[in-house]
Amino acid sequence: MNRLSPLLLLLLIYSCQNQKPVKDSYTIEVHAPGVYNGIRAYLKIQDERGRLINKDTAIVIDEKFSFQGKRDEPSLELLTINGYKGFLPVIVENGEIYIYIEKDSLLTSKISGTANNEAYQRYFKNENSLKDKLKTLTSNYQKATASNSGDQKAILKEITQTRETLNELPITYINQNKDAFLTVLILNQAIKNRQLKFEQIESIYNSLSQELKISSYGNKTGAYITTQKQIMKAEKTTQIGNVAPNFSAPNPEGKTLALNNIKGEITIIDFWASWCGPCRRENPKVVKLYEAYHKKGLEIIGVSLDREGQKDRWLKAIEDDQLTWHHVSNLKFWQDPIAKLYNVRSIPATFILDAEGKIIAKNLRGQALEKKIAELLN
Repeated sequence: MNRLSPLLLLLLIYSCQNQKPVKDSYTIEVHAPGVYNGIRAYLKIQDERGRLINKDTAIVIDEKFSFQGKRDEPSLELLTINGYKGFLPVIVENGEIYIYIEKDSLLTSKISGTANNEAYQRYFKNENSLKDKLKTLTSNYQKATASNSGDQKAILKEITQTRETLNELPITYINQNKDAFLTVLILNQAIKNRQLKFEQIESIYNSLSQELKISSYGNKTGAYITTQKQIMKAEKTTQIGNVAPNFSAPNPEGKTLALNNIKGEITIIDFWASWCGPCRRENPKVVKLYEAYHKKGLEIIGVSLDREGQKDRWLKAIEDDQLTWHHVSNLKFWQDPIAKLYNVRSIPATFILDAEGKIIAKNLRGQALEKKIAELLN
């Protein structure tokens, strides 16, 4: 049996004693001078609709409170305190986090303890400083314009430079923190604030590590890129002069109906839904148009964006509004594949096709639609 030498044994013991354990939970210690006992504080997250949802609650005792827990990955959350305006963004991640509250302005509170929070504090401070500068410059420009002082040109130049610096800020910080969670966090914020061009977003995303790409924030960026590519493809495909993409979907009887099977001399693709007030108000005008021009070669196919499980509402709207033309629906609401194919993001929406199926006009309503059809078929 081999024995370890005394020196090697001592080195192993020393190494074990000095190795920092990996934190698998977080503690947030908050010092809140001037905040009264019994006040509640919250950690909140924003859902996809921007609504705030409570993740944790603490009660102020002796001007202090704390949160404990575990996160599988870092999460940007908002610290709020009852009775105090605003919020403080905090990256909740496993480790020890320390916060010193400025009760009169939560945004200026200090955070330390983890690398992501300290880096984000620097970013957040720079971002707010530039935003404050922009506000001041804008105010100065308005005053200079009102007084006709002649300083407008110089101030406007500084406003442009400051805005450019603000827009470039995400790129600067991302390049400085390539492997940090902070990268995907700032990237998501830049997308939300429309600070970056699509090409920049895609380039940054492609440079991320696989670990960051599969994080929840990385997944959001990946989904955004996929959606934008679909939109750009649909916009290109449905430009005036292009042949309208063929599609097929169930009709009211449940049989599959394709666009290519019903095209006339002129065809209107009409995106609508039973729940859409403007669509329903437009329907009587389309009915008159169809009655006047159907025998001259006008065909209409209605594509409904009704919800799943609400086929009865779709059928009732067809009957009530006396829509006697062709109809299809996947009952997928805004996830309808035909709507995505045609990049339809609001309804009513129309596409007018000629006999060869080329798009010759789109998004016409009321008198504009009637005038176009009359021009084509009279």
